[in-house]
Amino acid sequence: MNQNISYLYDPYHPAILRLVKNCIQASHSEVGKFTGMCGEFAGDPYATLLLMGLGLDEFSMSASSIPQVKKIVRSVTYQQAQDIANHALTLTTGDEVQAYVKDELEKLGITVM
Repeated sequence: MNQNISYLYDPYHPAILRLVKNCIQASHSEVGKFTGMCGEFAGDPYATLLLMGLGLDEFSMSASSIPQVKKIVRSVTYQQAQDIANHALTLTTGDEVQAYVKDELEKLGITVM
């Protein structure tokens, strides 16, 4: 929300995705623990494949995001999502990650509104 540093905000940056992956792995290493995320990123259809592939257990979002996210979750296997997320982690910028995810969704025949 700070206009002086808002240009730095990029949830798709591979470093942020690695941080999310580390949090999920740390949570899963504890018996019976799961990881959930709420907010705009959890409801972002382009982020769905990544978060699913990173092992996120629970998505919390506004009601308007549910149909699109649900469509994506039902349209891909966990293995496909893992492969996409793992490749995204090898990219350099958030823009590259977003372009890659959009391309993968297109290949899967999934249209995002």
